[in-house]
Amino acid sequence: MAKQTGIFNFEGTLDNVTFYKTEDGLLVRKKSGVNKQRIKNDAAFVRTRENCAEFANCAKCASTFRQTAAIMVNRARDSKLSSRIIKVFFAIKKLDTVNLRGERSVGQGLTTAAGKTLLKNFDFNRHSNLHSVLAAPYVLNPATSTITFDALNPLEALNFPEGATHFGLQNAVMHIDLIGGTSEIGYSEVLNYPISNSIVTPVLTPSTIPTASGTKIYLLLITFYQEVNGLQYVLHNGTFNALSVIEVL
Repeated sequence: MAKQTGIFNFEGTLDNVTFYKTEDGLLVRKKSGVNKQRIKNDAAFVRTRENCAEFANCAKCASTFRQTAAIMVNRARDSKLSSRIIKVFFAIKKLDTVNLRGERSVGQGLTTAAGKTLLKNFDFNRHSNLHSVLAAPYVLNPATSTITFDALNPLEALNFPEGATHFGLQNAVMHIDLIGGTSEIGYSEVLNYPISNSIVTPVLTPSTIPTASGTKIYLLLITFYQEVNGLQYVLHNGTFNALSVIEVL
């Protein structure tokens, strides 16, 4: 992928060369000269068709995963979240040893221990990962999906942004079957505390526990707020918020 430089910045296609704008700047690429029907039918492109089929599965599963946890994801995400999830799912798909090439799926790969490990600790906001924000130990009880903090001192345990006066904690448990295409999620309430030296002992328990079958994915979200005249506002539209997959079973 080439990068566009110079004093003239423009977007569009010129002589089969496409100029377009991204978060990383102005990029340029040459349009493909291969006929779409040839890719679809020519035996020479069988590997291409297999790769496309598996990529489509990764993209579909990534969308299901992201949308299932949308309430949390919308509070802590970055501009490249979709592509980052697809990248992880593509690696998980490779762990499918059941299906033939071109039919391997994320769902099958996620049934393996290695697949679960690849998804564990995934951060939805690459600018603010959970381990760099939260230094307090916590315990997850998979049977109840409860997360317990024994003693959390916000001033010592949080790497909070300038201007933050409060923080919120929330957890969730997701049951997702990427083979069958079903998913269900349960959220805890958001527990809100001032950022001070006062010790707090949060206990997060989802109000409902999913009953659907599938992989169990546990999430933890931390959000930061600034209080002004008695009202709390999310700092910089969630730039500093962290959401992470803390366990996959």
